[in-house]
Amino acid sequence: MPDLPSPQDVTEEALFSECWDAVLCYADLCTAGSSAAADLAREAFAQGIRQLRAEEAGTGRRSSRLPRIPLLLTAVRATAAAWEDSGQGHRLDPGLRQWLHSDQAARYTAPPTERPVALRALRDLQPTDAELLWLAEVEALPLPLVARRLGLDPATAAGELAEVKRLFRDRCHRNHLDSPLDAECRGYAGLLDAVTRSPAADTPDDLSRHLATCTRCAETAACLRTYGGQRPGAAADAVIGWGGPAYLERRRRAARARLAAGPGRPDTDDPADGPGGSGVARHALRLAADAVSLLALAVTLVPTGDTAGQSAAHPGTDRRPVADPAPSAPPEPSPSSARPTTRPPSTRPVPPAPRSPSITRPAPPAPSPEPSAERTPYAGNSGPAPQGTPSARPETTGRVATAACRVAYDLVNQWPDGFQATVTVVTRDPLDSWRVGFAFRDGQRITQMWDASVHQSGARVTAGATHYNGSVPAGGRFAFGFLASWRGTNSPPYDITLNGRPCAAA
Repeated sequence: MPDLPSPQDVTEEALFSECWDAVLCYADLCTAGSSAAADLAREAFAQGIRQLRAEEAGTGRRSSRLPRIPLLLTAVRATAAAWEDSGQGHRLDPGLRQWLHSDQAARYTAPPTERPVALRALRDLQPTDAELLWLAEVEALPLPLVARRLGLDPATAAGELAEVKRLFRDRCHRNHLDSPLDAECRGYAGLLDAVTRSPAADTPDDLSRHLATCTRCAETAACLRTYGGQRPGAAADAVIGWGGPAYLERRRRAARARLAAGPGRPDTDDPADGPGGSGVARHALRLAADAVSLLALAVTLVPTGDTAGQSAAHPGTDRRPVADPAPSAPPEPSPSSARPTTRPPSTRPVPPAPRSPSITRPAPPAPSPEPSAERTPYAGNSGPAPQGTPSARPETTGRVATAACRVAYDLVNQWPDGFQATVTVVTRDPLDSWRVGFAFRDGQRITQMWDASVHQSGARVTAGATHYNGSVPAGGRFAFGFLASWRGTNSPPYDITLNGRPCAAA
């Protein structure tokens, strides 16, 4: 593995600090262990920095290319492909290895008109515009922070971002028209542009059927929609190719963790904790994250009375991301609050600060409480529920008290032939390992899962613990996410179990 380059000046030192966490986050998704993740990240980071320097050498300005972080993420993918070709594929995630030999991966080495439209559109934007779009939409950084990094006026940054989104959409539409489309796709191009401009526009049935079978047009539709929040996922998926939704989840969770850490946390991580930093410093941050995790969990488990009122006071916080955040962590707490950990530094989750409680434990003894309106997840053992509506909560507190776990199912996103969901579990007992089982009613098929291994036999799905999240304390929380296909109806899963024991709804 080549040595990491040293920063040449203050500007490049800031670049190293800004980009290293993103590189390590994606490398962790791409590999089968923390050691392999660190090796892949360092090798890809060195390769990407050399490419950045080569493109800027002698010009004094950036050439037309991807923004810094997307360029480094593509270096991770390219380095992973080199590992696969050189006999190191056993260190990579099995899903990535399969993708590297698929037609999807071949698109990234095909002629430019064959590549994803969002990738081409990002290259077409002015450098600062592309950086603004990526940092605000995909990395989910606060807009004032993005403005400071890019030397923009924070007072006008929101307007500039709105204009960049419009330009990005227009470039995606033009690139779609410039692609080698067949007659059917080209016939739907104008209609696709029209119905994705407003949420009030109805999608005709024939176009819906076409989007369910045409990957290229479905990708374009996600880029063109000005509503629904699909653009960040489309951009991430187009740039890195594999693991886009999982990467987006991790970066958003990391951004929330930074905000939860309060104003005392610096805007950027200490460069000493980056690619050239010591492992001791990063491990110390992991210990701090452990302590913050315990505090957050303790707060969420405190019995509350007016959960409905709290939920109403915090709209839009019912969704809890699944994947691990980037390696950034909140400040280190006092020694009395930290506890040792054996988890790999690069994969330790850093949950956001507690929000309106999604899991409330009734204070014993207590009569059967009335249902709380705190969240609307899809429940575990509930019967069938109409699509897009929450399932019923447990009927009695006695059942909740005896259940092995509480589980929340969250439909994060859905499109004509697929969806993304997360499963969050709180265990009653301490676990050395875990296995979550559930079943689908409507023939849904898992296509990708993160933070858990997956096996599906017919309607029954089993998600197993990974090497870094198998140990869970009593009352502890773990989560995983997945992508799946559906057709006709997309009911939530039922008969959810933890290590063979039934779970109750959160």
